[in-house]
Amino acid sequence: MAQSFVSLTAKQVMQDAPVIPVIVLHDVAHAVPLARALMAGGIRMLEITLRTSVALECMRVIRAEVPEAIVGAGTVCHARDVDACLEAGARFAVSPGYTTQLGAACRDRVLPLLPGVATASEIMQAQHDGYTELKFFPAIQAGGVAMLKALYGPFSHIQFCPTGGITAQNAGEFLALPNVACVGGSWLVPAEALVQADYARIETLARQTAKLGSQNRVSHPS
Repeated sequence: MAQSFVSLTAKQVMQDAPVIPVIVLHDVAHAVPLARALMAGGIRMLEITLRTSVALECMRVIRAEVPEAIVGAGTVCHARDVDACLEAGARFAVSPGYTTQLGAACRDRVLPLLPGVATASEIMQAQHDGYTELKFFPAIQAGGVAMLKALYGPFSHIQFCPTGGITAQNAGEFLALPNVACVGGSWLVPAEALVQADYARIETLARQTAKLGSQNRVSHPS
């Protein structure tokens, strides 16, 4: 059975911090110290991508040993993934694209979803299915800041989390937009820092990142 947690909304996930780290883990031993480093740096929404065979186990150990962290599942592509993510302790999901089937599965299981979109038609489909907090992916390749500015006119009520090509250097440009609530980025968790177990570096990156756009952040959800 999936564990029972206080429900979150997608909006709360997006507003908790200016950046949601996109995390790829190949070794379960890295999961807990990484989560503690990110937490110490002020980042608690942790997107663990389903790109490796140990992703679900990493979610489980973080949930068990760092319960104050809020674990999410990234790269969720199929409705069949939803139950497995919930069993592992995921409290939100992020997808690279969107299907009505995935949206329905997350809604039925009360799992907040940030569905990936890149075009106006995809936004309209997600909106039709009740989703107004969306991941804009791949952000740079899909038009970046200019595209998001163009989308604001017809979709001013939609909030985005741009992901894909976002760095510490360009994140501020995205966060300054009125339709951007947060960004997703992998720069907080450099692969070499994990290999070297340099969690102090990761904590420092998290501290720097947590300050981005802080004037627009709201208080943490309970």
